Amino acid sequence: MAYLTLFQDKLEHNFHFLHNMFDEHKIRWTVVSKLLCGHKPFLEVLHQMGIENYCDSRISNLKMIKEIDPSNETVYIKPPARGSVADIVRYADVSFNTEVETIKALSKEAKKQGKKHQVLIMIELGELREGVLREEFMDFYEAIFELPNIDVIGIGTNLTCMYGVLPTHDKLIQLCLYVKLIEAKFNRKIPFISGGTSVTIPLIFQNLLPEGVNHFRVGESFFMGTEPYNNERIDGMYGDIFELNAQIIELTEKPIVPDGELGENLKGDSLSFSDEDRNSTSYRAIIDIGVLDVEEGQAELQDKDLEIVGSSSDVLVLDLGENKQNYQVGDYIKFDLGYLAILRIMNSRYIEKRIEDFGIKKGS
Repeated sequence: MAYLTLFQDKLEHNFHFLHNMFDEHKIRWTVVSKLLCGHKPFLEVLHQMGIENYCDSRISNLKMIKEIDPSNETVYIKPPARGSVADIVRYADVSFNTEVETIKALSKEAKKQGKKHQVLIMIELGELREGVLREEFMDFYEAIFELPNIDVIGIGTNLTCMYGVLPTHDKLIQLCLYVKLIEAKFNRKIPFISGGTSVTIPLIFQNLLPEGVNHFRVGESFFMGTEPYNNERIDGMYGDIFELNAQIIELTEKPIVPDGELGENLKGDSLSFSDEDRNSTSYRAIIDIGVLDVEEGQAELQDKDLEIVGSSSDVLVLDLGENKQNYQVGDYIKFDLGYLAILRIMNSRYIEKRIEDFGIKKGS
């Protein structure tokens, strides 16, 4: 049976690395937990580390975080759907917003629930994802800042995720400028400028982060030890926090070239093969995980002598060559994983999740 392992001690190391770095620069940061897909045992690992602030994009995940500890601060980090307003107020202390009418609905619901709901306004800085247009931002703020049961605690922006627009020093200076304009015009303090994500971390190292940016939302660097600005590992952080183990369920020496008329496969690909390989064979292993469970392009075999040569919804097919390692049916094949591969596995109920800390395995 295939399983995913989280190495708790390495993740805790990454947490303290980031916490010390942000603390040194007087920056508040929040863990983006959406990679864990609300999996309670993994979220409890974060809670045991002392993490009290969580960003997520799924209400059910925020609900689970509150079940673990109602005092945890939860942040809903995409514009709320109008039909979800009641649950947003119930399970999120803060939400990111871009629509006046939605904030009015949050205000009404917060009053109904007897709560003060905090909002952070997202501004469009070129990524063309969520965000209020810059030329409309002042009017937007004026329309919502006096709504009852609503507290505007900050502004922020989202960069890189969709088109790859980088959070340069100049982009973030623009973000800080809008806060100054709001504070000057409305005589109100905006506590947080949430301009930082994993991709912004290199600006800290380069002393290029504008002084006003005082809040980061970090998922990839925490879980992967990488920064997407340069797509590199951060020196001093672990990258192998997660490991996939998939079991060999068939191992046979087979021809390299399929026999029969070829059409499109499950994924719509039309494959071709070299005539030189028509009489060749190799050992092929079928393992118990497929594209339903993992993004195969981000699942890297630890044994570099093996190669993924085929896939279906339920299985991956590996070429073992001459099988010099003497793999057998029942052996496990190990994979290192990219962010999207982990995300799909975490969202799969078919893959067991395990926790390992100093050699002690804890089932889930």
